[in-house]
Amino acid sequence: MGCCYGTLRHRDRHWDHDQDQDRDRDWDEDLNQHRDWDQEQEQDQSRRSPDEAGASEPSSPTTEAEVVSPDTFLAPRATREDFPPEISLSFSIESRSSQCLNFQLQGAARKKLWALENDDRDVCALFKELSASLVCVQAQKDQFLLAFETLGEVWKFYTYLTLGYVGSCLEQLLFDQEYWLNCALVEDTEIRVTVDEARLANIYTDLLLQEGNFFSRAVPGLWQPEQERKEGLQLCENDLIHVKNIGEKSEWEGTSLLTGQRGLVPLTAVDPTLHPFHQWFLKNYAVRFGISQQISGMTSQPIVTGKCTAREDYRGVARDELSFCKGDGIEVIGFFIPGLPWFVGKSLSSGSIGFVPTRHIRTEACEPLRRVFLSEEEKFSLLHIPCNGDEQHFITLLGDLACTDITSVYWLDGFEPTAIFPKVPSEAVLHGCKDIQQLQSLEEINDFATTRTSKLSSPGSESTPATLEQTMLKKVDDFDHRKFFTHLNAGHMEDADVFEPILTFLNQDGYVSAFQSLYDLGFSFLTSTFGGLSDEDELGLFLETSRKWAMRNHLVWAHARLCFLLGKLCIKKVKLPKAQGYFEEAMGILDGSFRDLPLLVALHVNLASTYLKRNMKYEFSFLLGKTVALLVCLPGRSFSSENEMEVVTYVLREAIIVGNALLEARVCFLIVKLFLQLGKNDEVLPFAEHLQCLTTTLLSPDATFVPLDARPILSYLYDKKDLPNIALASARSFVPSSIEEAPTLIWRAGLILQNASKLLGSQLERSCIPALACFYLMQALHFSGESNAMPVQRTLYAILSKMYLQHGALDTALCYADRAVTLSTLMGKEEAFESSLFLGWVYLLHSQPGPAADIMCQLSLSLLWKDSTTQSGAVYNLLGIALKGEGQVRKAAENYLRALQKAKETGNKRNQAIALANLGQLSLSRGASHLSELYLLQSAQLYAELQGSKYPEMELAQVLLWLAQAMVNRQRMEDGKLCYELALAFSLKWHNMRSQLRITESLCHFYSQVSSNLQACITYHEHWVYLAQQLQDRELEGDVWRTLSHLYQVPGTSEALRRSLDSAIRSLRIFADLEKTVKAAEACLQAGKLCYLMQEDELMEKYFQAAFQTALKWEDLSLVMDLCEKAGDIFFNGSRNRDYAVEFYNEGAVPLARKLKDSKTELRLFNKLAELQIGLQDYEKAREFAEQAGRLSIMVGDQLQLLVAFHRLGTVYYFLRMYKVAEDCYLETLALRPPLLQCSREALYYCKVYCRLGDMARHNLKDEKDAAAYFLLALAAATELGDQDLQGLIRAKLRDIPGVPRGPNIGPGG
Repeated sequence: MGCCYGTLRHRDRHWDHDQDQDRDRDWDEDLNQHRDWDQEQEQDQSRRSPDEAGASEPSSPTTEAEVVSPDTFLAPRATREDFPPEISLSFSIESRSSQCLNFQLQGAARKKLWALENDDRDVCALFKELSASLVCVQAQKDQFLLAFETLGEVWKFYTYLTLGYVGSCLEQLLFDQEYWLNCALVEDTEIRVTVDEARLANIYTDLLLQEGNFFSRAVPGLWQPEQERKEGLQLCENDLIHVKNIGEKSEWEGTSLLTGQRGLVPLTAVDPTLHPFHQWFLKNYAVRFGISQQISGMTSQPIVTGKCTAREDYRGVARDELSFCKGDGIEVIGFFIPGLPWFVGKSLSSGSIGFVPTRHIRTEACEPLRRVFLSEEEKFSLLHIPCNGDEQHFITLLGDLACTDITSVYWLDGFEPTAIFPKVPSEAVLHGCKDIQQLQSLEEINDFATTRTSKLSSPGSESTPATLEQTMLKKVDDFDHRKFFTHLNAGHMEDADVFEPILTFLNQDGYVSAFQSLYDLGFSFLTSTFGGLSDEDELGLFLETSRKWAMRNHLVWAHARLCFLLGKLCIKKVKLPKAQGYFEEAMGILDGSFRDLPLLVALHVNLASTYLKRNMKYEFSFLLGKTVALLVCLPGRSFSSENEMEVVTYVLREAIIVGNALLEARVCFLIVKLFLQLGKNDEVLPFAEHLQCLTTTLLSPDATFVPLDARPILSYLYDKKDLPNIALASARSFVPSSIEEAPTLIWRAGLILQNASKLLGSQLERSCIPALACFYLMQALHFSGESNAMPVQRTLYAILSKMYLQHGALDTALCYADRAVTLSTLMGKEEAFESSLFLGWVYLLHSQPGPAADIMCQLSLSLLWKDSTTQSGAVYNLLGIALKGEGQVRKAAENYLRALQKAKETGNKRNQAIALANLGQLSLSRGASHLSELYLLQSAQLYAELQGSKYPEMELAQVLLWLAQAMVNRQRMEDGKLCYELALAFSLKWHNMRSQLRITESLCHFYSQVSSNLQACITYHEHWVYLAQQLQDRELEGDVWRTLSHLYQVPGTSEALRRSLDSAIRSLRIFADLEKTVKAAEACLQAGKLCYLMQEDELMEKYFQAAFQTALKWEDLSLVMDLCEKAGDIFFNGSRNRDYAVEFYNEGAVPLARKLKDSKTELRLFNKLAELQIGLQDYEKAREFAEQAGRLSIMVGDQLQLLVAFHRLGTVYYFLRMYKVAEDCYLETLALRPPLLQCSREALYYCKVYCRLGDMARHNLKDEKDAAAYFLLALAAATELGDQDLQGLIRAKLRDIPGVPRGPNIGPGG
């Protein structure tokens, strides 16, 4: 395995993470003390789901690399402590253009990682798909800690790493829609991943040794000479050995794959770092006997074609071998592959064709293959396989996504797709849309179309470029198959005329295209060539009788072909001896003729397969050399039997053993092609991955072309295996080299859309087009423009407009909708009408009712003379919405009524319901709640008749929401509550998260502000949290957790405070992850407050410290001042340690207020300090603060604060027994009050102050006259207040004063 990891192509970037990670997270350890209150989250973090699929035999390959020193693997268990089973995977985000780190994106990714540390379900799912188990997320280091449990997991993960899929998968995980909508940024961004190669190799080696059954190379210089090892296995340098653990510590049993010899092997003499694909293949594709040793190892020679020269004389031994003299020119038929004993050649002097021994040939004049191990035709034919049928499927899919029902279904005002996703800044989107200015006007498109058409139709054109439709729908040439209808009976068997047609057909000299069905993979000759026979037995009898007639009449070609067909039928029935006999008979008849090359290849391969199955080693070895030449060296040939797989895998085994990488790649290509044709997608995947890895390793550094890009095939296979992350990564990395190449960018865009929707956990539909597909839809748009496919181009414009609309990028959506309209005018009136109506609707969503109204007016005029009631209704409805936006309420209502009438004419209840709902919403917006309720009730009744489908019921939810608001406005609380909850029920039924979010928010407001119900309010806030989590809106989740913290706190019980603290900590984590400084600091403060209430003072102090550190880090003095005041308020309003508030107020907030010159805050603080010191009975300090507050009040000009200051001074002087000064302060306070009472609270204040003055005058100042006057004024205020008890108390005080007249208002009973 070390060889595999020796040349990892992922650059290791060493850079200072601390440059942009200086944020202080010291309080994180304190949060862990509350993990027991967060059981569910803790379980999520500790969940480690192993890849169970990897526990079986692995099904994915890796890449070639250099050999690591065997010293690394001599004692793997001893070094296990040095290499723990976990490895770290780090990543860095780079700009391709600048070749530097993109710090902004790196920071954004780190924020996402911080969120994933708390909820790692998505990361676990991703790495499970990548065949690794997540141990933990280490956001601070920009890395993940991974573990592996099986060889298969390590193999598959390394394969994905080598192919570049891991970085792409992380990109899909870490970035949001704003990134994906910025096409320029997507194109310029690359994620580099880095792993510890030595650790990964050690894990793999350790797992191999634990299994005790593996293949390895003999390590040169570490085995004893032959004469010193009598019982041991005789090893050759670089020999491949099958090693098994037999219980001995130092020596295991080894079997040489080269010689078949078995013996003991010292562990020090083997290197268990053979490529993982080779390990898997050699175990799963074993043969009963050793290799033939006819194939040699890798040389420096490439695969060549063209003309070569004989280096010496050669006389052919068999009739199928070519004889030649030294210096003769020989043309290579197909390929000359180094390491093979034979190739097929044609003598340039005699024109004869035969097998040529490679050792007698010089290839200096030959040309190397441009594609290294395959021809251009083979490349195109292979890449056509995965898109066969899928191309048209994806064109249909795109067309369906582009369609709208806007011409037939009315739109509910306010029920728009812009609410599905949060808005994205238009500047970022527009910056990334390179082709937004591609076609700016109708005139440009007309010129574009005219130019394209003239070029295509010009008779003088040298070449006619294929259109997109021609490229995608290429037809396969139909062979002119001849069919023979035969009905056998006993009399026919001796009638030569019955067999004359088939014998004449089969006896043609050489190969003709009609024979294709005889030699192909699927036994198509059973139906395409022969008819009228009831079953295969009857066909076999007919063919056997035909064979006898061919022998009798010496029809050589017919005889040979009939033998071949009979042999194929025998193989199908698993009658191998009979099949062998027929094939050998055919081979003898042909006697080396190459005039029907497909027949010769099919005979050699099927006979070799039969020998291999029957374990006939000598016969197989005798035939193998020439069979390999026919099998591997002839490009573009068709497979004739599924049994070829056994021969091909044998050749691959021999290529691996001898180390012939070129032959390995060539055979891997053939295996992939054969498995794909057989539809065996599970079996082909390891070979396809290995082929892609070999493609990169065989490529020279200065190569200007790629031999074969197998990523379309891999994307297709991953999609079939339901691996959406890897399928996306593979498809995204594939770019066709030309518009004629298949699969096209349309196919890629369709596959990306399909798998991106799987990642979102939903089916691909019109209302939800993933932003991840944006860049690839753009490329498909360019491709369709170059291919002159105007319908597809218009489709893509419409899809892009809908996608940007759904993601809130309305400016860009308008641009693409406008382009779609411009193209539609060239295609037809129906297309133009639909696109124009859609454009008008987008204008409405973009709050531009003017242009929308203009479009609707034009469309309504165009429909005057047409019988299009439904379309007219749709136009009137949108026109009503536009006029409402312009403030033309009456005209809007008139158009809604016209739309309602059109819907009634067609009997469309859904459109009637929408028109009525729009009328109701219009009335509600104008304050006509009663009229709104009538319209909305009628709409709801119509919707009730349509229940059962998604969109009508989602519209009903919106109608019920409006109806609830109308009822609440009319004080019908119970009915309003019922409508709110019914609306939520419909949204829950269809799992519409955004609709649930709007309704839940309304319910939370209802139960907190309108009809107070603490428990219901908490319940709906908890559902709000769930919705925010599902929508991955972290900031909203933090806000709701913060609100929940306050709601949980209300009961004040110990359990309630714990729940409140838990919610505060959750919000704190989220805000810290998002770097929301103010909210994070306030969450810290809330947590500290709760700890204070729970009497956990030590933890309280840490939270306070964390709050201040967060604010100070960003040097936000205003925030620090606010935090100091709020921290002081906690103690000020509390029952314990109230003196702590002085420190926060006087030593924290006041100096900052002075520094910031915030006099109002300073004034407020001094008033609080005065009140606090009064409560603490430190009256001298209270007087000082109250006097400072008074001076500041005068300076600021705040009369209310001045009143408060004088009142506090009066209270202070009262407690200081300076009663005269206190009296003056109280009187000054009353003088600052308005002369007329404004409210009951003001009357109560007057009553209390006059009572205080009366008590001071009587008991302290000994002035009973003034006391009586004050009490009378207090009594007047109490009378205004209407408080009988308070009046009685004041009358009692008056009665106690001597000399006060006892009038009617003073005596008892008053």
